[in-house]
Amino acid sequence: MTEPLSENTADVIVVGAGPAGSATAYHLAKSGLDVLLLEKTEFPREKVCGDGLTPRATKQLVAMGIDISEEAGWLRNKGLRIIGGGVRLQLDWPELASFPDYGLVRKRDDFDEQLAHNAQKAGARLYERCNVGAPIVDERTGHITGVNAKLGEEKREVTFHAPLVVAADGNSTRLSLAMGLHRREDRPMGVAVRTYFTSPRHEDDYLESWLELWDKRGSGEDRLLPGYGWIFGMGDGTSNVGLGVLNTSDSFKELDWREVLKAWCASMPEDWGYTPENMTGPIRGAALPMAFNRQPHYTKGLLLVGDAGGLVNPFNGEGIAYAMESGQIAADVIVQAHARPTPTSRELALQRYPQVLKDTYGGYYTLGRAFVKLIGNPKVMKIAAQRGLTHPLLMKFTLKMLANLTDPTGGDAMDRIINGLSKVAPKA
Repeated sequence: MTEPLSENTADVIVVGAGPAGSATAYHLAKSGLDVLLLEKTEFPREKVCGDGLTPRATKQLVAMGIDISEEAGWLRNKGLRIIGGGVRLQLDWPELASFPDYGLVRKRDDFDEQLAHNAQKAGARLYERCNVGAPIVDERTGHITGVNAKLGEEKREVTFHAPLVVAADGNSTRLSLAMGLHRREDRPMGVAVRTYFTSPRHEDDYLESWLELWDKRGSGEDRLLPGYGWIFGMGDGTSNVGLGVLNTSDSFKELDWREVLKAWCASMPEDWGYTPENMTGPIRGAALPMAFNRQPHYTKGLLLVGDAGGLVNPFNGEGIAYAMESGQIAADVIVQAHARPTPTSRELALQRYPQVLKDTYGGYYTLGRAFVKLIGNPKVMKIAAQRGLTHPLLMKFTLKMLANLTDPTGGDAMDRIINGLSKVAPKA
């Protein structure tokens, strides 16, 4: 490992110790680079999330050497149960060479902590309660060379320096904004709202997704909303119950999504226990930045990973898998760049990062944006739920498509169709 020049200087600074930042720091540290991992809060800390992980996310945890055994507190799931159009369909995760055939459930309050400490174990230097403020920019080149921060309870002012900085500071990504990178308005945004209930439904082998999200409030006709509901058993006596909603309809801004969630829960069977007195915490919400909604992913010494780069899957609102994957991709690019002998050759290697992301996800995300537009129309959503769910083979294809679970080579006909569509779609 590279010896640190000083405790405030490193090869790379990673801002944010969520899944994206911790994965980046882990892979960088494993490759021998000196990494500072700066987290504004203190672990354990809560994050708004469904807490359900697909096989895609599970694969990344395995790659980072995380103990995902049941003894270590992880709950496994076999697949997805889809409810809609009067139909209930249980689909197992596909059997693939490239991904495991199971997913996981884990509360975010200690999921992130495990990943951060895993990065620390690999050699990253973790600073908690480190609130990063303005970037330090070289006036001559315009490149970021570090960050200003306030550290600890006493908010001591410190500066950290590195030739490369990774923004893993989530959807709000103040660091990216300070470097002039703004959100693309032509990309979809979602909102997730969720809470926990004490419930007999806390043990479940399947993640549960309700495709028809009805707004049942008021005396008028029920409205079909652009999104889905979820129920994930946590295995600890509680259920994570929430909504994922898209901004593609007129109702997006006008509705109070916490109230919609309350009404949705009230429509559930009484014996499930999704009632106010069984709620174990407040209803919380968070934005889901989708389909590369902030670009470029590399500029002037700054790389964007995870939510900061808008890597949430527009098909299903999944963010954790893409956060960890983009962290690994960014780390690979940085390690190669670090080994180059001149600033020019290092810059050439770093400029490749946005292209690798586009090659990996660009076509698939373009398909996802088209899908988002379609389901933003309640009539389309209603027909899809009513007709599609009666065709198990079509739903198996849909599951692979929505969860982005295919074998890139040697897969079945469904894999070849999905891969082919992703290949020909524009990589914007």
